[in-house]
Amino acid sequence: MSATSSAVQSLPVSSKSIYRLRAFACLAVLGLLLSCSTEEPIATSASDSAQSDVEQSDVAEIRLRTVSTKPWLISGGDVLVELTYAASINPAQLRISLNGSDVSNLFRTSSSQSLQALLSGMPGGDSMLEVTATGTQLSASLRLTNYPRSGPIISGPHEQPFYCQSEQFETVAGATLGSALDLNCSIATRVDYVYWSDADEAFKPLPDDGAAVLPEDMGLITVMGKTDQPYIVRVETGTVNRAIYEIAMLHNPLSGSRFLDPWNRSSNWNNNLVYTHGGGCRTGWYQQGNRTGGVMRRGLFEMGYALTSATLNVFGQNCNDLLASETHIMVKEQFIEHYGEPDYTIATGASGGSYQSHQTADNYPGVFDGIIVSSSFPDVTTATIFTLADARLLNNYFSQLGDEAFTREQQRAVSGFGVFDSIANLSRGAARLDPLTNIDTALEEQGGEVSIPALQDNLYSPGNPEGVRATVYDHSVNVYGTTANPLDPSQSLAQRPLDNVGVQYGLQALNEGLITAQQFVDLNQGIGGFDRDMNHVPERHRADGQATKRAIESGRILFGGAGLAATPVIDYRSYNDHREGGDIHMIVHQFSTRARLINANGHADNHVMHVGGQWDFIEGQGDLGNLFRQMDSWVRAIQKDSLEADPERKVARARPSNLVDSCWDTTSEAVELVEETLQFNSASRCGQLYPRYQTPRQIAGAPLANDIVSCELKPIDLADYGVSFTIEQYQQLLAAFPEGVCDWPRGDSSGSRHQGTWKSFGPSPINKLY
Repeated sequence: MSATSSAVQSLPVSSKSIYRLRAFACLAVLGLLLSCSTEEPIATSASDSAQSDVEQSDVAEIRLRTVSTKPWLISGGDVLVELTYAASINPAQLRISLNGSDVSNLFRTSSSQSLQALLSGMPGGDSMLEVTATGTQLSASLRLTNYPRSGPIISGPHEQPFYCQSEQFETVAGATLGSALDLNCSIATRVDYVYWSDADEAFKPLPDDGAAVLPEDMGLITVMGKTDQPYIVRVETGTVNRAIYEIAMLHNPLSGSRFLDPWNRSSNWNNNLVYTHGGGCRTGWYQQGNRTGGVMRRGLFEMGYALTSATLNVFGQNCNDLLASETHIMVKEQFIEHYGEPDYTIATGASGGSYQSHQTADNYPGVFDGIIVSSSFPDVTTATIFTLADARLLNNYFSQLGDEAFTREQQRAVSGFGVFDSIANLSRGAARLDPLTNIDTALEEQGGEVSIPALQDNLYSPGNPEGVRATVYDHSVNVYGTTANPLDPSQSLAQRPLDNVGVQYGLQALNEGLITAQQFVDLNQGIGGFDRDMNHVPERHRADGQATKRAIESGRILFGGAGLAATPVIDYRSYNDHREGGDIHMIVHQFSTRARLINANGHADNHVMHVGGQWDFIEGQGDLGNLFRQMDSWVRAIQKDSLEADPERKVARARPSNLVDSCWDTTSEAVELVEETLQFNSASRCGQLYPRYQTPRQIAGAPLANDIVSCELKPIDLADYGVSFTIEQYQQLLAAFPEGVCDWPRGDSSGSRHQGTWKSFGPSPINKLY
């Protein structure tokens, strides 16, 4: 690696301009080289070997590329590779070897001046793919690094205990997968053909009797404009990374071969892929999962899409976005090796599905070419957990006082939520942070949630300190690291990027005259914090420095200025801020994502928001189908744009002119589409139709982006308050904040910055984050 490229990599990535600097450095200093990517990762330590998808010959007349995954992240011993060559070369001249063995006969023509092959049976570790052109001095080589199909590759050591659930997983054909074949929950890959029965209004197994006769109750479907096609779906089910995956596409085996591969594709596939996700988070650990995000979507089949998903991409079964990203990478590898490289891949999902879509797009660019998300959050580490933790603190404080000290409206104003009931609702949601079941405690204080019965008897408790800790932080311990239990130094606990030191709860409510100065002082003196077991303690809780650093550097806290800056994003939602009983899916989180994009890139031209539509594909409720059609136009325009080199500018200028922010006015019988730029603090028509509310932390002064773990502190300044304090109240305020109060504009006190894309926590040493 050149000294220049190493120096560029060491710079903290704080905005898209850093990536441009890297590009300019490549052009200026490495201009004589033929490969200088501004998108691929560079090794971060001397022991790492910088790699890219393509390693070229000195004159770039022969090029090797891995198609199905990064060359250093191959799994299962298989990889689809591509060889391109100059027009001056006769393909008969090419001699290709893998670890010294000739594999030339495996390569077949894929396009003009291009050959592809599915290499299989590679040993674990490194292999070398080499090509020479006989009669010339031309050659190229590519190092391939293979990991087990069961993983891990970048997420660190596998979690233990881990429960297989193949026996509970029901296939589309109505069967179960049976017992796992090994401790990594592996199953034999299977393919099922099912058809839609109009009579039963359900999918049924397609008879495999060799007769080319369609069942009498088979439904028909219109696919890519072709009417009356048999509604038959091919579904592949298998395992990678200890997850069960499904791949589905329309295919009629009665009119062609049942066998599909990268060179023999279904005529009902549009050559594009949709990756679906499931939401949730609570109970999302220590398990394989028994369902995927769902691959049987008629509306998407009608457009010609193939669909895929995996059990570890359902956040209610795996609340860990790093492990979800690793699963994305490995499942997409399987898809490409079995069916060929899609023209593009779209991620879609609601709530927990939005975390995964955002963070894989930002941290592992190229896996997804566009994302369509709903009920969204930037990530689970900040927007969700900060809000839930603060809600539990407020609920505990207010519950002890009763309505006499703070009216319900005052409590709501301190929380920032749209309805009072959200305080208790979100307090219950904080169970994902709490390792203790506490069955004698109020429901709002519960924790220790698991969905595997065998885990229930082995949960952590003071009487069982070696038991399983069922929390988000313990599930992500590979990222955050551990610290000694202050009560038992021999025990290690997961570190937490969770902090409320200096947070002035209710500050905005105070300055707006909604609560009194004494209420404000009492609240901040009494709210306290959490110990390591999420018990309420008088002291504020303080983040672990390493956990904060790693969360920011690795993208667990969504940055927005890496891959996401050049990714088309359509963010749609139904409005839940006034939902009876409360709801975490507040519209503010959508605006937090946009704020991060603006902070990182100076704009959010790649981000489109829609509120209040009819989210389906059917007549009268076709707004979701329209979003997929608009995303298709957007991505294809990006791919066709050969004039703009900068990916960020390209995605902005490729956006369809009719794809703009909008909301739907449903106050009258005639539903009206209102097109306007959506802003958080807006008295516009959409702002009035769908009022925006804040989180407790934002009421305390945190920025809209809500991405600060530990705030910088400053001395109390009475000029910051819209009310006067008595001398006694001022002394109480000083006692409540002995170190000072949050100075939010100064950012996170860790000073950490996002450290680039394709980071690993092992076992892959490439771009490993230490």
